[in-house]
Formats: sequence, C-alpha cells, structure tokens
Amino acid sequence: MKRREFGALAAGALAMGLPFRAFADETCQSPYMPKITGQEEFVYVWTLGVEGMGDEQDKLVTIDLRPGSATRGQVINSVSVGGRNEAHHGGFSADRRFFWTGGLDTNRIFIFDVHSDPSNPKLHKTIDTFVKDSGGVVGPHTFFALPGSMMITGLSNDDDHGGRTALVEYNDDGEYVATYWMPTADDMQGAVAVGDAVADGYGYDIRALIRKNVMLTSSFTGWSNYMMDFGQMLQDAEAMKRFGNTIVQWDLHTRQPKKVFNVPGAPLEIRFPWGSNANYAFSTTALTSQLWLIYEDDAGEWQAKAVADIGNPADIPLPVDISIAADDQTLWINSFMDGKTRLFDISDPHKPFQIYEKVIDRQVNMVSQSWDGKRVYFSSSLLANWDKKGKDDAQYLKAYNWDGKELVEDFAVDFYELGLGRAHIMRFGSSALYSS
Repeated sequence: MKRREFGALAAGALAMGLPFRAFADETCQSPYMPKITGQEEFVYVWTLGVEGMGDEQDKLVTIDLRPGSATRGQVINSVSVGGRNEAHHGGFSADRRFFWTGGLDTNRIFIFDVHSDPSNPKLHKTIDTFVKDSGGVVGPHTFFALPGSMMITGLSNDDDHGGRTALVEYNDDGEYVATYWMPTADDMQGAVAVGDAVADGYGYDIRALIRKNVMLTSSFTGWSNYMMDFGQMLQDAEAMKRFGNTIVQWDLHTRQPKKVFNVPGAPLEIRFPWGSNANYAFSTTALTSQLWLIYEDDAGEWQAKAVADIGNPADIPLPVDISIAADDQTLWINSFMDGKTRLFDISDPHKPFQIYEKVIDRQVNMVSQSWDGKRVYFSSSLLANWDKKGKDDAQYLKAYNWDGKELVEDFAVDFYELGLGRAHIMRFGSSALYSS
C-alpha cells in the first residue's frame, strides 16, 4: 500500500465516524483486536525483577504518556506478581480488555485487567498449570489474540529442555483448549519441507494474515540455552547447535502445519504489513543478521528468501525486535549487541534497503511505534542471563519523536535508578478504547 493510498483510506474511515480496522495494530499485534489510532495514553512495560533491587519481583510497570499530564514520562503504577519468572513477552486479548504475560522460567502466565482502569492495571488471574495443561510445553512466549482465545507459542519442553515445542491455545477465561506440536523431520504432521529445510520443531513468534488463512511461526532455542549465561553459551559448541532454522506456514483455521521453510540462524519476530494486497511478511535472523521475506508468489505458493543484511553480519549485531510502519513503507529493526536501531525502506519488499540508523544505548531490544509513526519507544532487556554486564547493562524505556529524518529523544525512564528491574516488552494503553 502506498503512503497516499493509506492516508486516504484512514481519512475516509475517520470521516464516516468508523473505527479504522486495517489488518494491523499500532505495534504489529493481532489484527483481531481494536487499536489505538490516536494518542497512546500509557505504556505498559513487562519487567524482570532483579535480585537485590527493589522488591526483586517481576512486575507490570505503567508509564504516563498523556500530553499535558503532570506525570507524563513518569512511572505512575507498578504491579508485582511474586518472585522472578523470567518475564518476557505478552499480548492483549482480542477485546483488548486483558493483557496476558508469561514467565519463560517458571511457565507462569499472568493476566492483567487493563480496562477497568487503564492507568492502573490489576492482576486478574494467574495460570500455574501451563506445563501440565499443554502436555509438556515449556516457556510461554508470544501471546497472539484470536477471537475468543489466546494462542501461545512455547520455546521448549519439560522432557529435555531443548527446542522442540508447540503452540498452546487457551480460551479467554484462561481455560486450556489444545496443544499443536511443531512439525519435526520425524513427524511432519502433513507438512512439506521446502527445498533443503529440515523441520526442527522449534518455536518463537506467531503472526497471521487472516484473508489468506495463513499463520506463520518462527524458531529460537530451548530452556537450556535461554537460561544459560550468554558468554558461556557462546563458548559452548554444542549449545550453539541448538537454535532453530525454520519458519512454518500453518492453516490458520485448522491449526495444521503446511510448509516448513529453511531460514537459518534463529528467525525471531514475524510482521505482516497492512495493505489489502500485501501478501508477505518479514522476519529477521538473530545469528546470521539477515532480513527475510516470506511471500506468496505469482502461482499462489508461499516462499521464503533473504532480502537484505542487517549491519555487518560478521559482527553479529544480533537483530531482535522489528516494527512495520502502518503505511507499509518502512521497518524499524533493533540490534542488541551494538544498541542500534535501523530503519529500512521496504516500499519494494523484495529489495529493502537501510535509510537511517541511530545508537539508542549500550544495548537495545524492543521497539514500539505509534499508529502514525511519529512516536517510537525502545526498551532494553533481552533475557536476564543474556543482558550485558556492568556499566553496559543499561535498563530503560526511552521515548523518541520521529520527523521522517531524525529520532529526537523525548524522555527516558531509568529502570535501575528507580529500582524496578529489567525493562522488556512494551504495549500501549488508552482509556478511549473502553469509552462508549
């Protein structure tokens, strides 16, 4: 979708007093949920507790983003959940009334009520039976909202704590529905390996293109690696073999795997654009530092190919989170090791190229942008045992304004200075979502 077409579509919807329901959210979330197309009022930060710091617990931190507010740019609330669980990712329910988050180590799932008072979320429910419910899945990672249910990707299993894992579905009441194991070379479950792909059974992210009935999952590594000290793991030749190299195409409605693509080097986040004819998604590989395109070809078959390098792959910048602008023209890509964010022009998805870069801090992980792309937020933590050490272990949320040419810092919140912990995933909140 061209920038002009997107603007006309959005303006037309707003002029008719209709909510603009493109296939997107302001931060590349589930297309089933309502989105914030105006000013985000709050940002919720799922935060890892640190031993000896504050209450030492994982917590959901709320920061005020309301223009004109006396507390704008400040922490206004925090909900601790008890203990350290390796807090990681989270996602809203399809009605956006609840925010689901997970702990990669303890496998606990925390569901927060964000609609009763969006400025002050409350812990609504805790699920302590994820491993038992799912039949042995470990490491609840991505929370992807479906109508009436939540699809959760696992990272590992309780048999060998390796990378073989599954998708696990719960209904909106937090009751277990089903487990869908990733295909492996020994059990393809009807899927077809494309080219030299070898189904490894690993999992990480999940996204869907509803009108094409396509769901994609990526692959990372198991508990034995993500809970290991990062420096130790890099020196462990056997550990470095335990990373995923595949993206799987699924039938969204039947939850059946259809194709396995070879995407070497641990493909992480998956993002679909919003355009009505945009039949493709992007992903990046952590270890090989490449931007990948998963796309539908002229024959209607889905394919995967590398389309660009991210920085110098030989330096292993370790690409992490990515975010597509709502007009499909640009893509932010963070890389953890050099603390940089890079902006790619993706107007031709088959030939993307970098147009901007900036160092955010000594390390950077997540990126979220407002619907209009004018405000971009960054947070710092990757994993407790993978974050940098000493003075390089910067923990923050930073807000920037983007004018199309330069990121200009608006404000920053130092999570260590406030005794909060390690700042991981961010999601926006707004009271306007719940007004009649």
